Parts: sequence; structure tokens; C-alpha cells
Amino acid sequence: MTLDTLSARAASASLPFGALAAQPADALLSLIALYRADDRPQKIDLGVGVFRNDAGDTPVMRAVKAAEAVLLETQVTKSYLGAEGDAAYTALLAGIVFGDRTAGERLNGVQTPGGTGALRLGAELVARANREARVWIGTPTWPNHAPIFAEAGLSTRSHRFYDAVSGRIDFDAMLNDLAEARAGDILLLHGCCHNPTGSAFTPEQWLAVSDLCAARGLIPFIDLAYQGLGDGLAEDAAATRMIVDALPAALVAYSGDKNFGLYRERVGALWALSANGAIAERVRTNMLSLARSLWSMPPDHGAAIVRTILENDALRADWRDELDAMRARLNGLRAALAAMHSRLAPIADQRGMFAMLPLTHEAVAALREEHGIYMAGNGRINIAGLRADTVAVFAQALRPHLHAGEGGP
Repeated sequence: MTLDTLSARAASASLPFGALAAQPADALLSLIALYRADDRPQKIDLGVGVFRNDAGDTPVMRAVKAAEAVLLETQVTKSYLGAEGDAAYTALLAGIVFGDRTAGERLNGVQTPGGTGALRLGAELVARANREARVWIGTPTWPNHAPIFAEAGLSTRSHRFYDAVSGRIDFDAMLNDLAEARAGDILLLHGCCHNPTGSAFTPEQWLAVSDLCAARGLIPFIDLAYQGLGDGLAEDAAATRMIVDALPAALVAYSGDKNFGLYRERVGALWALSANGAIAERVRTNMLSLARSLWSMPPDHGAAIVRTILENDALRADWRDELDAMRARLNGLRAALAAMHSRLAPIADQRGMFAMLPLTHEAVAALREEHGIYMAGNGRINIAGLRADTVAVFAQALRPHLHAGEGGP
């Protein structure tokens, strides 16, 4: 580096914002741009994490349209609701998440701007309560998890979670790594439909995780972003409910963006479980003060839609019917793709929108360049990006890039 370059950088740093370092472009946004610029009619988009129907569209759900019509006719004000947001929305959603469990005065919930807002609010709450707490995150995970906690000033630690060779959870490796966790640390968990692997703990493994948290004094932080898209609403919440029943403290971040199709409305909630009512009240006031500083008041429209659906029996039933159809589509595509090659077989037992393929970065690039197939560089695909008539085409393009000696039917 020359003296002139050093002098130029020093001069730039003295200007307003001049000390900021340029940040890398978001890989997924770059992938979207590449896909849009590709004029091949047979191109396949498996990158963007939104649900699509067999026509390739992300439609507005019927119950959402109906709820919006109700709001149009009945909503009389757009005034603020307060830092806690729509309390009726949070209470109705709690019934979906926790069933008939309320944990009494120990459980507090607030509306948030999407699941990301819930995660960030929870991270800030942890940081305010215990700045020394470390957040244990399995690898791989959603790329935004670690930055959310880091921006709250918390340190993160990784533990092994997924074995790419077998396409399954490496539970023994996970427990071995977590032997270094200490009391007060946070254990981030995907409640269902793991992003990016689609893998899930067995009930016995969930019980072992709960026992580990109890024995070592760890606080589970459950990210429940895809309820209803795996095995069903109750089934996908079973692990969360078990944790709430078994442990003195936990955090649950929720996203309604996916199961209500309200991606751009940013619909979420955060619940905090405390050891007793006195602590729970302190937690509640801190959640509200943090929310006030982060976004002041959460956006209302998406939450009002969800509340309107859940308080109306007909709309709730129609929403569940459409959600069931979405889940059936995803699981049907999983079964069809898994049958195409032995290396893809684990996909059938996974759940949710995502799976990770055993591909190198070079293979991902070759699939994009040669076949117009777009996916994340780590081999993560959005199952909903496939259609009944593209599964075989996709599998055929994949075949040369799957490990030699691992043939399939």
C-alpha cells in the first residue's frame, strides 16, 4: 500500500461517515438479480425463500383477502396501539403456538416486526440481562442469526449440527460441542422446519436437549418461523410446548410471514418465559422499553389481518385448509425429489421449505450457468421453487454433480 493510498484513506476517514467500511453485497439479493437477467425460459429459481404454488406464484391467501375486506369495512382508526402492539393478536397467536398452555403470569408476549424483529428484541433483552451470555448456534443456520445477536453486543459460539455427507443431524457432535456451554448461555433452536437443512430432532432428541438445558442452566431461544408447513400446526409446535412445560426460562421468536403468506407485512411476536411472576413482570417492562427504542410501535396491518382470521371461525378454518394444502405440496415435492437419487433420499424425511444438497460451490455455479438453476452457494434450495413438471428435469441436471458411486433409481 503506497503512502498516497494511506494518506487518501486517512483523509476519507476524517469526513462524516468516512470511517465506514464497505460491506459485501447480500448474496441472495445478487442471486435474485442474476435470475431476473436470465432470459432462458426453462430457468428454475430455488433461491428466494418464499412459498410458491405449482404455477410459480406466491399468492395472497384467501383468508387474508377476506380479512382485509373486513378491515376495510370495520377499521375506524390508524392511531397508535402502543409498544406492545395488538394485544389481542398476540393472545390469539399464543393459542396457536402454545395450545392451552399459558404458563400463567410467567409468560409474556409482544408483537414484533416479523420474526427478525422478535429475534432482535430477544437478543437485546438477553444483552440487557446478562452481557456475558454466549449464544450457541448450530451450523449451518439462517445467515442472519449470528449478525442479529452480534449487533446486540452478544458473543456467539457455534456447535456442530448437520452432517452434510449423511444429510442428517449429527446429534452426538452437537452434544459434545455444547459440553463447553455454561450456565446463563443461550441455545438457539429452530422450532421446526430447519432453515437451511429441513432436518428435525426426534422427540427423544428434543427431550435430551431440554434435559441438557435444565442440567447446565442454558436458556433455549426457539426460532419458530414455519409453523404448519412441516407436519401440522400442533405437531410443529410440540417441541416448543414441551420446552415451555419443562424449563423455568425460555424465549420464543415467532414469524407469521410464512404460514399466513404475509411476507411484506412483517408479522411476528416474541414470548419470554420467566421463572416466576415477579421476574416476568420485570421482563415485560424491559421488553416494552426495548421495543420502544427499536421501533417505537410495530406495524399494525399484518397483525390486524392475523387477528381477524383467528377470531373468526370461518376464516380460521379456511386459513387452515389452505395451509394444509401448502404443506401437502411441499411434502409431495420432497418425496418426488428424494425418489430421484439415493443421495437425495434424506430429503423425504425433512420438513419445511428448505433442503441442503451435497454440492460444491463449483457445482452450484455450473448448474446456474449450464441449466439456469439458481440456488444459494452452499447448496440450499427452496423446495417450493420446484413444480411437478420440473422435479425430474432438476434431478437430471443434478445427477453428474452428486458423488460418484452413489447412484440412484
